[in-house]
Amino acid sequence: MRILMIEDNKSVSDMMGMFFKKERWNVTFVYDGLKAIETFKTDPEQWDIVLLDLNLPGKDGMEVAAELRRTSQSIPLIMLTARDSESDQVLGLEMGADEYITKPFSPITLIARIKALYRRVSMSRETMTQGAQNAKFDVRTAHLKISTSTREVYLDEKLISDLTPKEFDLLKTLAQKPMQVFSREQLLQIVWDYEYYGDERTVDAHIKKLRQKLEAVGPQVVQTVWGVGYKFDDSKIDED
Repeated sequence: MRILMIEDNKSVSDMMGMFFKKERWNVTFVYDGLKAIETFKTDPEQWDIVLLDLNLPGKDGMEVAAELRRTSQSIPLIMLTARDSESDQVLGLEMGADEYITKPFSPITLIARIKALYRRVSMSRETMTQGAQNAKFDVRTAHLKISTSTREVYLDEKLISDLTPKEFDLLKTLAQKPMQVFSREQLLQIVWDYEYYGDERTVDAHIKKLRQKLEAVGPQVVQTVWGVGYKFDDSKIDED
């Protein structure tokens, strides 16, 4: 696995470096925001996962995250930071983080989270590669088509090409069972799997970004059921 770790605290980098070495992972350490963007953009495809601190010299971590996401929608991104307020966590997820881990953290827990995220993304990429030559829309509704094999989504025949892996999985989970209400806890278990240690704000932040991308090309199909969770419903669009 090839990891880019962006962390200005050398003691944290050195500590994690020892754990990464035991896993036989290839890790590049960068200590400021501007250098991080430059390093990533040199060859975005070489990285399997990015670990990003927020309190960075040169350029703030949130700005770095936004720039990384503009360069690659698919790169798995884990934020590591001492900022533990609810607003910071929600903002981090909205800026494109797949996971948000607050310091201090257990190195063993971080290793487990990296493995879980990498496993999910690798499975998605393998499925996409195998099916690229023969796209099949295995989820269809009145206005939406989803191909799991190619990770393609069409809303009213318009391609939505900028979904992150988590946004795609959220939309597919909801669209597979139209009108069924999923609680935030259920979505955490399905999309992030049992190894995820986050909270329900993670779901809300990803749903918000997903809705923005859906609204950019067509009608809103992800509905909030207040006090319960979310559902997919495009049955009444033609009536409006």
